[in-house]
Amino acid sequence: IIKLPPALDEISGIAYFPKDTSVFAIIDEDGLLYKIPLKDPTNLKEWSFDKPRDFEDLVLRDSTFYVLVSNGDLDILTFKGVNIHVDKIDFPNASKKANEFESLYYDSASNRIVLMCKDCDDDKKKQVSSYFLNDSTKEYNFSDAIETSFLSDSKGSKKEHIKPSAAAINPVTKELYVLCSVNKILFIRNPEGKITEVLKLDPALYKQPEG
Repeated sequence: IIKLPPALDEISGIAYFPKDTSVFAIIDEDGLLYKIPLKDPTNLKEWSFDKPRDFEDLVLRDSTFYVLVSNGDLDILTFKGVNIHVDKIDFPNASKKANEFESLYYDSASNRIVLMCKDCDDDKKKQVSSYFLNDSTKEYNFSDAIETSFLSDSKGSKKEHIKPSAAAINPVTKELYVLCSVNKILFIRNPEGKITEVLKLDPALYKQPEG
C-alpha cells in the first residue's frame, strides 16, 4: 500500500513506466503531470502542461504522453531534457457539439491512439463511436462503432445507452475490455469485433468504476 499526498486524491489517469518502476498520473481538474516512483513514493515530481480543464485519461506510447480532455481534445506531452513540451490537437466541432469522452487507449496491433465516446451527439444513443489519432496528419479519423443492441440481448431488456468510462487492450489475447461506470458493466470485444462477454459489476463493490 502506497499512501499518496492529498494533491493526488483525484487521479483520473495513470501510466506505468517500467524503465524505473514509476507511475505517471494526471488529476481531474489541474493540468499537472505527476511521476510517482513506486520504490520511493515520497520523491514525487510534477510538471505543469495546461490550464485547468477536465482531464480524463492518460496513455504512454514509447516516450510520448497523451492526455485526454473530456471534450475529445488531446494534449501530447514530450520531454525536452527536464522540460515538458506540449502539442494540442482539438477534436472537430468540440465547441459546437455536446461530446463527452472518458476513455483513451493504445492499440499496439495498429500502433494507434484511440479515444472512445462516452456520450457523443452523432451516436444518438444507438452506438458507441471510436476515433483514432492519425500520426501523419495530426487529425482524428473515425475508427469504428459498437452497436448498443448487445446489451439488451444479454439482459433480455430494452436497449440502454452505454457510457464507457475506461478501455484497454488485453496484450495477450488482443481483446478490447470496456468498462462502463454508469451501466455497471465490463464488456469484452474480440479482435473480430464481436462482443464475447458482458460482466455485471456489483454497485456495492464498484461505486464509481472508472479505470
